Amino acid sequence: MQTIKELTKAEEQVMRILWQLNEAMVKDVVEQMPHPKPAYNTVSTVIRVLEGKGFINHKAYSNSYVYFPAIGEEDYKKFAVDKIMTNYFSNSYQSLVSFLVNEQKLDVNQLEELTKLAENLKNKKP
Repeated sequence: MQTIKELTKAEEQVMRILWQLNEAMVKDVVEQMPHPKPAYNTVSTVIRVLEGKGFINHKAYSNSYVYFPAIGEEDYKKFAVDKIMTNYFSNSYQSLVSFLVNEQKLDVNQLEELTKLAENLKNKKP
């Protein structure tokens, strides 16, 4: 398994579109972007960078390329959460939950959902 690298904002925007579409040509990615849309060449460059980083791959059809994710969205989410946990919460889920409760002003229903989720995860462990 290859090492996942952090994405820039532009790279993440393209990846979100590719994860949603599963495969696309550059013009398809540009069409999915919000206004003001970036130039075709800009998106094409970001896609080539993503391919170089191992995030996407392509299939060639004569003069056209269709791009598809080589790294799944769930894999990137896990990487991103692990990075946040390590860099900001000293690998402490208690610190993370405390932050969410205090800074994000979770309501009682959201806290109950978190508690249920934690209980379900605890019950699944051997």
